[in-house]
Amino acid sequence: MTRMLVSVRSVQEALLAARGGADFIDLKEPGEGALGGLPVATIAAIVSALRAHDIARPVSATIGDLPMQALPRIRAQVEAVGACGVDYVKVGIERGPEAFAVLDALAACDWPVVPVFVADRGLDAALVAHACGLEFPALMADTADKQAGSLFDAVPMADLRHFLALVRASGRLVGLAGALRTTHIPLLQALAPDFAGFRSAVCVGDRKTALCPQRLAALAALLHGQAVDEPMPA
Repeated sequence: MTRMLVSVRSVQEALLAARGGADFIDLKEPGEGALGGLPVATIAAIVSALRAHDIARPVSATIGDLPMQALPRIRAQVEAVGACGVDYVKVGIERGPEAFAVLDALAACDWPVVPVFVADRGLDAALVAHACGLEFPALMADTADKQAGSLFDAVPMADLRHFLALVRASGRLVGLAGALRTTHIPLLQALAPDFAGFRSAVCVGDRKTALCPQRLAALAALLHGQAVDEPMPA
């Protein structure tokens, strides 16, 4: 069963997502890009609030959208975010020759890092294969431009299947994200990633607006194979 990862930006949203059926709580600032980072103080506050409410869901947090050429900044931000007590630190990986060294550095750091392959220009099979040979708990594919369509518009199904097969063969968890909506549930069910990331689909409007409890519950029911009382808008 594919588990639901929901991206949140505040303590209130994190508690709402957890109570609404999210399996993973992902901390990011949607207004700052695909992997926009929250202030470390906010990340620490959210982790503390979840644990104070005895919510044991795994928590991930992004470091922000940083270019592959900025390895010292990437390392520093991974350290700062990891020290907040999250279970996973998510780092966007762009296509390009510098990305191989970034992956090597991330695998050698002291925190559980999840590389997120930015797939707007497709997935680099060599880069993915390189990551599969390193010690990461999970790998993801996502898109940067949420206005250009979904992950399924950016990457052919055959390439997504290959991505999932590579990651699974390496023994890692594998996740998909990128402007995913309820209309994509059949495609997700066909691919069966370990987890799928959502933001826009569970908001009252676009991804920068507030979370909608009804949409959260309906999407969780769909992913978990439960009956949905009312049709959910795409």
